[in-house]
Amino acid sequence: MTSLQRGSRRRALALAPLLAAVLAIGSSLGAPQAATAATAAVPGDDAIPFYQPPATLPAANGDIVRSEPMTWYLDPLKVTRFPGKATRLLYRTTDNDGQPIAVSGALLVPSTTYTGPGASRPIIGYAAGTQGMADRCAPSRAGGEGTEYESLFVSGLLAAGYAVVLTDYQGLGTPGVHTYMNRRVQGHAVLDSVRAAQRLPGTGLAPNGPVALAGYSQGGGASAAAAELAGSYAPELDLKGSVSGAVPADLAATAKILDGSLYSLFLGYAVNGLAAGYGLDMSQYLNAPGLERLESAKDTCVTDLLSYSFMTSRDLTKDGRPLTEYFGEEPFRSVLADSRIGTIKPKAPALVVHSLADDIIPYSVGKRMASDWCDRGARVTFHTSLVPTHAGGTVPNFVAEMAYLDARFRGWAPLTNCWAV
Repeated sequence: MTSLQRGSRRRALALAPLLAAVLAIGSSLGAPQAATAATAAVPGDDAIPFYQPPATLPAANGDIVRSEPMTWYLDPLKVTRFPGKATRLLYRTTDNDGQPIAVSGALLVPSTTYTGPGASRPIIGYAAGTQGMADRCAPSRAGGEGTEYESLFVSGLLAAGYAVVLTDYQGLGTPGVHTYMNRRVQGHAVLDSVRAAQRLPGTGLAPNGPVALAGYSQGGGASAAAAELAGSYAPELDLKGSVSGAVPADLAATAKILDGSLYSLFLGYAVNGLAAGYGLDMSQYLNAPGLERLESAKDTCVTDLLSYSFMTSRDLTKDGRPLTEYFGEEPFRSVLADSRIGTIKPKAPALVVHSLADDIIPYSVGKRMASDWCDRGARVTFHTSLVPTHAGGTVPNFVAEMAYLDARFRGWAPLTNCWAV
């Protein structure tokens, strides 16, 4: 382990209480989600010209539409800037129907020389956890304001000498409804963010250098989906491994916990994503207050969590049933089946981390995904965190992530434990 990595671990552990408080609000996920861009603007957000896609997109996925320098702040008072080169990106990717779309993101390249193994600085395709649905919640915008709560984790990766590229996902920053938790679209956005980082001139990054994927919660789902899709969607990437924490691999199981809980807002995010991505007309199922709540959720970030807490969906449906009871019926059943993670063998070794006492995403969900991957012959390391709660599991995930990524870039064989999963 390098001194940079030991320092990163010490900083992460020292910041554990702060991280738990922040991520209790920010890192939680929602439930099912979906796929194609809606055309309506998200209410309450000003249209920033940079994020507006042109009529014609570039030819290939990962191609850059436009880029601009930005300042990435590590605190909301804008006292501490990221000590390196930060670039805001708009790049081409693919939606759930295979159609080209533009997605935004941010690339962070440290100013320090990379001293790790190999000649090329590795790129981490970092998938952020739940941000919200309003365009102002996008990581590339929040980072510019010093309000991106995952900057603490990203800083550790940067301190290790890695470049980090974060996607905003579909419809978060760019026009349309954010397709929250759609595995295919999120996986595409992560993989194409890495392609964009490799193609951006003037960064010093190699076009065929080593790559890894990382994320927690919604980001864990996105990084896991990207790991599954990499072999077919982006086979040219030199993918060394992936780290996926608290993966919502089974959205139906997760949704049942959210309804009527502190995290009710995220169920609203999920339904909005399903409706936008799969063409669902929610007016068939929701009453007037339900439709109003869904619409208003489109203009929220995770900081608005408490305004929607303990909202029960049975009060929002026409027939008084909770939304989770619809999940066994069509079209919801097929949509949720399509969103399942664990059905494709990842291209590279994978670390899966989950808290035994996760209060949002059941531990059994993450463990089953790891087991499904093992059954398909994947090289999986499953790590059980004993720190309780979903937020509490973030720090153990980060500590395990740093050691795992270092070993992958050094070319060490992963110590799989499929026999115990």
